[in-house]
Amino acid sequence: MKMLLDLYITFAQIGLVAFGGAYAILPILEDKLVNKKQWVSKEDLLNYFSIGQCAPGIISVNVAVIIAYKHKGIAGSIAATLGLITAPFAIITIIAAFLQNFAELQAVKNAFAGIRVCVCVLIVNSVISMWKRAVSDQPAIVIFAAVLILALFTNISAVLLVIASGVAGVVISAVRRASAK
Repeated sequence: MKMLLDLYITFAQIGLVAFGGAYAILPILEDKLVNKKQWVSKEDLLNYFSIGQCAPGIISVNVAVIIAYKHKGIAGSIAATLGLITAPFAIITIIAAFLQNFAELQAVKNAFAGIRVCVCVLIVNSVISMWKRAVSDQPAIVIFAAVLILALFTNISAVLLVIASGVAGVVISAVRRASAK
């Protein structure tokens, strides 16, 4: 029961400051789950994050479910998910109730502008962190460049890009193994 409560509280704390979506939350997850709680390694967190992106639903919830399931099964996943969504649900409910009255106030506009800037910084931080781990050799750089170009200049589905990248990784690994023999 103590671990379930710890999962709930930990993910509630993450949910309280998780503005800006999944990429903005990655540094928060890393700090809390890797550095402080040591529930997962940084490499595993990035792997779970990648899986969370491919699975339907909210990436941060998917990651919470995976990590909590490792520690406390289905009950842990439920506790982590409830923790993660408690604060945002409460905040959104409060904002929805009062936003009409305050949306045009300059202080509210300035607050949202400041939050957007902060989210951009958190996303850049996540990209740099993921880059350091993921783009570690020449084939990875080629895959990165190809996906970047395709993502920027075509309308190819992100799902197809993920699948193609996975296939490319498997092929490169097979070629390396074959050439090592």
